[in-house]
Amino acid sequence: MSANLPEEISARLKKDPAGLVAAIVQDHESKDVLMLGWMDEEALNRTLTTGRATYYSRSRQEYWRKGDTSGHTQWVKSVALDCDGDALLVQVEQIGAACHTGTRTCFDGRDLGAVVGQAPIETQTP
Repeated sequence: MSANLPEEISARLKKDPAGLVAAIVQDHESKDVLMLGWMDEEALNRTLTTGRATYYSRSRQEYWRKGDTSGHTQWVKSVALDCDGDALLVQVEQIGAACHTGTRTCFDGRDLGAVVGQAPIETQTP
């Protein structure tokens, strides 16, 4: 299948040397970050035109649609491109686990213990 991504979108993408853009996946209701995937123009086009999230596997070098083997589907609610054009935010309705390990999110319980910062009081918004 060839990429038929509209030129106005294609021109805004800043792809890595492999032709990929990071896709941050977020639950559209809870706003939880669920996973990170990779999309090329074809995967993005499929995502934009089918309502199902499609990614490109860097390890298998093939397309995969979330849920086709696991049943844990992602129904697209919106897709946005960041200001630099090098990352996508894909908001989805997640059915089942988002992570291949079977957890709801790939970022479940893996906190690295960073020091928590706080803005000075005069710069905080009310």
